[in-house]
Amino acid sequence: MPRPTTKDELITAANEQFGKMWKLIDSMTEEAQNAAFSFDSSGKKEAHWARDKNLRDVLIHLHEWHQMIKRWHDEGTVKGGLPAVPGEGYTWVTLPDLNMEIWKKYQDVPLPSAKDMLRKSHEEMMRIVESHTNDELFSKGIYKWTKTTNLGAYFISGTSSHYDWAMTKIKLHAKTCK
Repeated sequence: MPRPTTKDELITAANEQFGKMWKLIDSMTEEAQNAAFSFDSSGKKEAHWARDKNLRDVLIHLHEWHQMIKRWHDEGTVKGGLPAVPGEGYTWVTLPDLNMEIWKKYQDVPLPSAKDMLRKSHEEMMRIVESHTNDELFSKGIYKWTKTTNLGAYFISGTSSHYDWAMTKIKLHAKTCK
C-alpha cells in the first residue's frame, strides 16, 4: 500500500490496516492470543524483537504511541507549543529506551484491557485526523513543532505504518502457534 498523501488516503489506510490487524488477531485462538511469543528473534537487530513478549505488549505499544501523538498534537497543534518529541529526555536515537519504558509501564495490563484501550485510541486518532483539512495534514511548515515534516506524517507513522509493523510480529506469532 503506497504511503498516504491526502487526508482521505490517510483515513482509508489507517482504518484498513487496523481492520486487517484485528482480522488477524480474531483468527487466532484465545490460547494463541494469550501465549508468549515463541518465534526465533535471533539475528534481528531491532530492539523490539526482544522487547515484546506477547500480543498484549504489541497492542499496548500501539496504544501508547497514539497517546504520545495526541499529546504532541495537543501541545504543538492546539496550544502552539513545542512538545518534547519523541518524549521528555529522549531523542529519536534513544527511541529503544523510550519504548522499553512504555513496555515496563503496561506490564500489569491484561490483554482484554489492552484491546479496549487500542480500539479507543485508534478512534481518537481518527477523530483528530478528521478535524483537520487536507492542507493542515499534508502541507509542511504549518505547525512549528512538526519541523521539516507535516502533521499527516505523524498520524501515518502512528496508525497504518505502525499497524503494518504490528502485523509482522502477530503473523509470525500466529504461525508459530499452529
